[in-house]
Formats: sequence, C-alpha cells, structure tokens
Amino acid sequence: MELHLGMDEEPTESLWVRIKGRAGAGDIIVGVCYRPPDQGDRADEALYRQIGAASHSQALALMGDFNHPDICWRDNAAGHKQSRKFLECIDDNFLLQVIEEPTRRGAMLDLLLTNKEGLVGDVKLKGSLGCSDHEMVEFRILRAARRAHSKLTTLDFRRADFGLFRDLLGRMPWDKALEERGAQDSWLIFKGHLLQAQERCIPTKRKSSKNTKRPPWMNKELLGKVKQRKEAYRGWKQGQVAWEEYRETVRAARAQVRKAKALTELNLARDVKDNKKSFYRYVSDKRRTRENVGVL
Repeated sequence: MELHLGMDEEPTESLWVRIKGRAGAGDIIVGVCYRPPDQGDRADEALYRQIGAASHSQALALMGDFNHPDICWRDNAAGHKQSRKFLECIDDNFLLQVIEEPTRRGAMLDLLLTNKEGLVGDVKLKGSLGCSDHEMVEFRILRAARRAHSKLTTLDFRRADFGLFRDLLGRMPWDKALEERGAQDSWLIFKGHLLQAQERCIPTKRKSSKNTKRPPWMNKELLGKVKQRKEAYRGWKQGQVAWEEYRETVRAARAQVRKAKALTELNLARDVKDNKKSFYRYVSDKRRTRENVGVL
C-alpha cells in the first residue's frame, strides 16, 4: 500500500509503501528515493521530514541514491554542509546504514537505511545493470509479511439436512416437469430444483485458502499431536498445566513432526527419478512459503 508522507510539501523523488506484517509483528515501511546532486536545501528538508515520519514505524527499510560521496561512514563525518545535515537526520531518527562497499566508482552513493537492527540481511552488490555505472544492491527483509488469503465459500456438509434434501427432491413430480422437454431444458430444470434444495438444506461456510492444503507429511496422528500441544499451551497460560508437562508435550510433538518431515523428504529424494512432479512440487511449495517479502 502506497503511503503519502508530506507529499504536499516541496516535491522529492521518493516513494513509500507499507507491507502488511503478520498479526502481532507490525507492518514494514519500505521507501526508495533519489536525491539529485544539485538538490536544494528546501527539498532536502522535505525529504528529511518524510524520513522522520517513516522512522516512527516499528520497521523501516529505506534505500536509494542519496549522492553524498564525501560522507565517511566509518567515522560518521562529512565535509559538506548538506552531507552533515543528512547525517544529523540519520542520527536524529536512529537509523543504521548497512552498506559497507562503494556502489559507484569508489564512492558509496547508494545507501540502505533501517531503524531496526536485524530487519535486513544478505546485503550483496551484484554488478551494474545495463549501461548504469552503479552497483545493484540486493538484500532481504528478514520478516514474514502477511499473506493475502482469499476467502472461499464452500458447502458445509457436516451441518446439512440430507433428510429434508431428499424429501424436497422426492416430492417433485419429475415426469410432469420434464415431459416433452429436450435434454438441455431437462437438465436446466433439474439443476434449478437441485440448487434450490441445496440452498435450503446445506449451509455454507467461509474457508481460508491457507487451510486448503496440508503439508504432505501431515497425517491424522500428527494433527492430534499438534492439537495436544495447543491445548497444553492454553492450559499452561491458564495455570492448569505445569511448565514441565507443557515442555514435554511440545518436545514430543516437535520430534514427531521432524521425523515425519524427514521421512517424507527421504522418500521424495529416493523416488525422484520415477516421480519428479511430486519432488519439484514439494520444493516449489517450500520456497513459496518461506520467501514472503523476497529479494529487493
């Protein structure tokens, strides 16, 4: 989601977005900006106000070409007045600069700033892109984003009234209703009555897509262990279960999950020649679940 941080002021070449974090983890603000070498003081001050507003978030990652080649990041010092003001902005907002190598002809122009230690990692310079003389900067945001789970409406057969369903369809005079009807018309009439009976007798429920697919190593026994672990945690929080009992339940569940997972992966590796689809589907699913924000 795009953010507008002081965009009504002096225009700056910056873009800010909010990445929804998982519940309880907070959102992540990601910003990118370009500061021209000849940018004036008013535009600099507007940019600093935007940085200050973004720094109030729990997690901020700001990247861009700031064009301050005279800054010595080791000593946190600079020769030019504008560069010193930029350093003051970084210090006032408790930002960390994590790039350690020159990004253009021996100068460190492209920066990566964050207000939370450990938020970004795996920072690498990847060479220039096309005709650019700047190094590409690759990094990872080390936090899981909130996944957008589509909501699916499904039939809840557990609460269905099949007796009423059969009764409604059984009372229909089908011979008369379908008399002298062609195949298409007969199908449409039958379908209409079937859907009407379904609407009356079978309720619907909302089902999140995240629950539609279990891991291949998850079975009924493991589901029971996971349920026991959740119940033990709830009991421990309420003071009804001792810490030692809760810890043993967690350890037992974790050990069984790891064992089942290892066995599944071993079988997939053994059968990869005869069943490549299952192997690559498993690998693909693992990658999709882990790389939530991805490489930037």
